Amino acid sequence: MTSPAPMIEHAVSADGTRIGFERLGSGPALVLVQGSMGTAYTYRELAQALADTFTVVVPDRRGRGLSPHPFTAEYTVEDDVRDLDAVLQATGARLVFGLSSGGDITLKAALAIPSIEKIAVYEPAIFPAGVSRKGVERFNSYAARADLAGMLVTGMKVGQFGPAFLRAAPDWLVKLAVQSIMRKEAKSGSGGYASMAELALAFQYDFAIVRSMDGSIPSFKALIQPVLLLGGSKSPTYLGTSLDQLERVIQSARRVTLDGLDHSAAWNIDRQRNPHGNPKVVAEQLKDFFATP
Repeated sequence: MTSPAPMIEHAVSADGTRIGFERLGSGPALVLVQGSMGTAYTYRELAQALADTFTVVVPDRRGRGLSPHPFTAEYTVEDDVRDLDAVLQATGARLVFGLSSGGDITLKAALAIPSIEKIAVYEPAIFPAGVSRKGVERFNSYAARADLAGMLVTGMKVGQFGPAFLRAAPDWLVKLAVQSIMRKEAKSGSGGYASMAELALAFQYDFAIVRSMDGSIPSFKALIQPVLLLGGSKSPTYLGTSLDQLERVIQSARRVTLDGLDHSAAWNIDRQRNPHGNPKVVAEQLKDFFATP
């Protein structure tokens, strides 16, 4: 049986940006905030797995999908926090889940928005020793030249994602592979997914968010809401270290490590894009946490 298509709605953020979101299911409203290289569609299978228990609200963050907005140097993570607040007000949601840089936004929002009652985060993008200065310089250089492939390659290397041999290869070589994929997408499309070109432009937001998290972990001691810290046993080590540190400072935190899963566990299972996704397992953890008083 085919699952019903989600309803498309919009909220208006404090600066006038229209934030589009998908809504499906019934029950208490739960907002899913995606990380870099994702849109609402990337959470489709997770949303469907949750829709029997929650009204699932999946916004496209500013700069992608249903929420077009060009990146400017004036951007700060507080813009994304205000975008989330607009979605919360439009839907009445009090529960939030965030992945990676979406987890960063979720943590910051929980400090700033009193209406948020519970949050769950899957491996917030926090570097215990701070983001590599050379990585920042390289990313900014590519962004200044609108070198989309270079921006994506730098993000992959700084975040320690993808095969080790690719991360060790020189930028120019990995860029050739990325550019080839982008050319194929331009000809044949990317299905329901956002194109790599669109996501590369949006990645400027994510890079700014991750940089804003340097040294931020002690501030989350002030969180009073129940917090679920999720991670995968096969993710980069620094993400687990950050979860360790968050667990120590957040008194209300509960920690769960999902054996055999990695950073992309919450996203759609896709043989080409994400063969290791397992959104049903993530959904089980979210149901257990958010549905328990």
